[in-house]
Amino acid sequence: MRRLKRKACSAPLTCFALILALLASLKVSLSPDYTSPQRWSPGPEQEDHPQASRINAGLLYYDIQNIFVTPVHCAPLPALCWASKDVVWTNMLEKDKSYTRDVHMLEKHPHLQPKMRAVLLDWLMEVSEVYKLHRETYHLAQDYFDRFMATQRNVFKSTLQLIGITCLFIAAKVEEMYPPKVHQFAYVTDEACTEDDILSMEIIVMKELKWSLSPQTPISWLNVYMQVAYLTDSEKLLIPTYPQQTFTQIAQLLDLCLLDVRCLEFSNGVLAASALFHFSSLELVENVSALKRVEVEECVRWMVPFAMVLREAGDSRMKAFLGIPPEDTHNIQSHAPFLTWLDKAHSYQNTDLEHHSSCPVPSGVLTPPLSSEKAEEAVRVEAAVPKMRPRMSLPSLQHHLLE
Repeated sequence: MRRLKRKACSAPLTCFALILALLASLKVSLSPDYTSPQRWSPGPEQEDHPQASRINAGLLYYDIQNIFVTPVHCAPLPALCWASKDVVWTNMLEKDKSYTRDVHMLEKHPHLQPKMRAVLLDWLMEVSEVYKLHRETYHLAQDYFDRFMATQRNVFKSTLQLIGITCLFIAAKVEEMYPPKVHQFAYVTDEACTEDDILSMEIIVMKELKWSLSPQTPISWLNVYMQVAYLTDSEKLLIPTYPQQTFTQIAQLLDLCLLDVRCLEFSNGVLAASALFHFSSLELVENVSALKRVEVEECVRWMVPFAMVLREAGDSRMKAFLGIPPEDTHNIQSHAPFLTWLDKAHSYQNTDLEHHSSCPVPSGVLTPPLSSEKAEEAVRVEAAVPKMRPRMSLPSLQHHLLE
């Protein structure tokens, strides 16, 4: 019994001795700035060392590597109690980079034109409004569609509606708490797409996307930027504190720009930051996005015609949706005459904009109207909420696709 006790007492001592020996064998060094530990790896002069090729003895020649994430951009997020703000920000940036899109995707489809993509996305926005889907749902569908089309070749225009409604069906199941049923999505196609067609296409789309269904969309970036800009208490980071009307106006500019296939040249984070710039300033954009002027300058200039069109159209009143709480209204995807605005923006792009040189907006910055002007405009707006179409007919969509 005494021998067993002696063995039991010596076991912890033996483990402790092994730990001390292991620590003594480690060679710990600091980085040149003496701020973070690094793992030392055998250099060229130690490659021939007999211990270097032995896995068990390799521990003798290694110490701790820098395991701390160093973000490319300084994280603009406030201090978080549930995670490191640098890790969260870096993960968002990495996700934005990992979901690549191809601006030349339509070159793989000689039967399609950029206008057809715009018509389809505009129709998806209209479907989203009727079913009261969130903006994030529509933006997910748009991302799925563009990435799926980049993996295909020679898609005919007769298949576009099936692909588009399937992408919206998938996005609704990903984002919505109570997504519409598959028969409801088939219904809005006016029997052009059956339930079986949508379910079959669903598998094809998800396989081609390799089941990567959670990108960092432009609207999610805008939500982050706006929240950081208006945040006064870091504990309320997850609770929206920004003005709904301002968010809706910037989101409308994003929706319009995304109808142009050239939007695929820019990352989603840059698109959201550039849209925010047209309603604010470069300083604010740099503070909330950690992006520099050189990173957003090209996208900002490209957005100028779209911002001019929206400015000429004036402020649009936020729509109310039956059954949606007022505090969540701005998150519901709404529809507007985007195709008309898109044609007008393209006409501006094809001119030298000389006849707009008298515009008081410098450098293409879209400034909101004065408070007095907005008050006068609000008085003239009718109190009635615009009625939503209960159903989109396929003939109208086909008519636009055939043009």
